[in-house]
Amino acid sequence: MSLFKYEVLSAVVELGSLTRAGETLGLTQSGVSHAISSLEKEFGLALLTRSRSGIRLTESGERLLRPMRELLAAQEQLKQEIALIKGLQAGTVRLGTFTSVSVHWLPAMIKAFDRDYPGIELKLIEGDYRDIEEGIAGGSMDLGFLSLPSREGLDTLPLKKDRMLCVLPPDHPLCGERRLSLSQLEDEVFIIPKEGSDYDVRRILEESIRRPRIKYETHDDYAIIAMVEHGLGISILPELVLRGRDHRASMVELEDGRYRTLGIAAASFKLLSPAAKRFMDYIREYVGSLDE
Repeated sequence: MSLFKYEVLSAVVELGSLTRAGETLGLTQSGVSHAISSLEKEFGLALLTRSRSGIRLTESGERLLRPMRELLAAQEQLKQEIALIKGLQAGTVRLGTFTSVSVHWLPAMIKAFDRDYPGIELKLIEGDYRDIEEGIAGGSMDLGFLSLPSREGLDTLPLKKDRMLCVLPPDHPLCGERRLSLSQLEDEVFIIPKEGSDYDVRRILEESIRRPRIKYETHDDYAIIAMVEHGLGISILPELVLRGRDHRASMVELEDGRYRTLGIAAASFKLLSPAAKRFMDYIREYVGSLDE
């Protein structure tokens, strides 16, 4: 059985399109279709269904995709071990990330890593916490940044505490406070990240405010800040999201010192490829330097 066909199927599922998968793999759309049809014939099973809404895995496809991806990961690890034996540095690291980490942490890490390991490709996959957890568990990502704790079954390493701050419109009566207790926010209207893109804000509100008045939800942190600026409500957001952005919203510390714990996760740190292990070293070194 050809592992390349597994790679084609994995790319189609990840990208949701035969055309986009072909562009990524250097194939025509008919080449991608042929590879999928050949795999289905080989297995005697339908793996994909096609409809107006797009491409989806069949039940059989769902069951088989993970072991296929595990074989692809094993093949990648084998290639990298061979490269190491030959004194080369090669491979691919598939990294799950979200906006605030991509903006504030990754550029410096990638610059240093590219300088030292130009033969290793870093493939960045943007998503929310849920996307990243599922990507790691399903084998489409080697490593991923998350807010901890994460779902059970993943290996995780805490990296840094990120303060949670109250974000207020510029003319809000509480702007002059040095610190705010959550009891002072009982009657406020909240704008928060959608479920899946955030666990931290919801956890704070559920633990501390009996019936929070949540009026708006969005996946985009920067849209939340803009809505707060226009007086549509208040929010609680991580400091990393707010850092380095020119905005008119006011930021006030929370009295009980709430924070989220940012970490890195993998299905198994012991089974990471050599390239992924090297990038882990750069993550630890860079984040550790932030406290110096």
